[in-house]
Amino acid sequence: MKIINHAFTLTFFLILGQEMLAQTTNMGEVTILPNTVVSTLFPFDNTETGTFVNDGEFYLYSHFNNDGLVSFTPGLTSGYTRFQGAIPQKIEGTVPSNFYDVIFNNPSTQPAFQLFGEIRVAGTSDFFNGIVDNDDFGGLMVYQNDASHANTDNESHVDGYVQKNGNTEFQYPIGDGGFYRFARIQPTSPNALADKFTGKYFLKNSNLLYPHQSRIGNISIIDDTEYWTIDRTTGETEVMLTLSWDQTTTPNFIWGDLNPANLDNEMVTIARWDETQNLWVDEGGIVEIGANGIGTGTVTSFLTTSGFGVFTLARVKQRVEPAGNLVIYNGITPNGDGLNDYFLIDGIRNYPNNKVSIYNRWGVKVFETTSYDSDGNVFNGYSHGRTTISPDEMLPTGTYYYVLTYEMTNAGSSRNIEKAGFLYINDN
Repeated sequence: MKIINHAFTLTFFLILGQEMLAQTTNMGEVTILPNTVVSTLFPFDNTETGTFVNDGEFYLYSHFNNDGLVSFTPGLTSGYTRFQGAIPQKIEGTVPSNFYDVIFNNPSTQPAFQLFGEIRVAGTSDFFNGIVDNDDFGGLMVYQNDASHANTDNESHVDGYVQKNGNTEFQYPIGDGGFYRFARIQPTSPNALADKFTGKYFLKNSNLLYPHQSRIGNISIIDDTEYWTIDRTTGETEVMLTLSWDQTTTPNFIWGDLNPANLDNEMVTIARWDETQNLWVDEGGIVEIGANGIGTGTVTSFLTTSGFGVFTLARVKQRVEPAGNLVIYNGITPNGDGLNDYFLIDGIRNYPNNKVSIYNRWGVKVFETTSYDSDGNVFNGYSHGRTTISPDEMLPTGTYYYVLTYEMTNAGSSRNIEKAGFLYINDN
């Protein structure tokens, strides 16, 4: 059965005693063509034999169940599924449902959406109004490569597990207890399309499961109200990780004394529970304060995380300075006057086995090279090198991040040293 250019619903009635229960049931083949709108006021059931392809707009004002095939036509950038109810809506099914764009708009008692099944989003999920709860109902929200979300906030997000597939940067639309508290990952491999990463936020004290007294010496205190889990479900790609803080959930001892005028030496970091050692380890962190002041912000580990699992925020006793008598100058003015024209790392020539990577504030790599400062091999404000953007173009004025890795040999043994920090470019 094809829907051409008009709305059509197949409604199946069950009469039980004096009650009449109605639902929209598909047992065959239904296609909603582009520029076509279909809606149902009743619970929608796509049975085991049902094939439902949405390339237009489908309004769902009640519950949804899929035991067959729910999808859209590959190659089309249409297909809009609208969960738009006035009572809490159940989203169920034994088979994953594939949507292109999906909107959640339900102002009823929260959580408005009870996710029992699996939803896969290829385009954008718009959290216009309502929390999608899969934590209490066993479902899963999956974002395909390049999929995104919009309008996430305390009233609209996913309370539970979210899986991200592919090799692109992703900000998890996750929260707990009525608070949206995102985490963001930046995979380091451009080819890892098959990789999968699952994230969740917990508004709970991690000390109950992961004792805070068990930590490396450089960590002084650990966030005792919240934590995140980021797991590499499939694949081998490493990630750079960003965690967010907010004064509504994050304890004051993490963010309360931050100095916006001098973030280079701030002591906020990302801590990870190392299951092998049974202790919290320091994953590093570059602090960025939110637009409205120190009450919100992010911490990014631009050093690739050394593992996956449980993460939270922490304070460290001191920042570890680079070993080997290196001095890093984190400001460049590439205007050709002979002063600060390139990123200077004084002493790096003594450690030729090194790598320097530069990222913009969104985590996109703009420069990378090895054997830095040999034969004029330096970063002078231009984007060039392997897997960079805008090749051979001057980068705009702004804040960037550097990651320096180098090998230091001492008494016949060698070890790799890593250092990350801010880099300021002013091309005026």
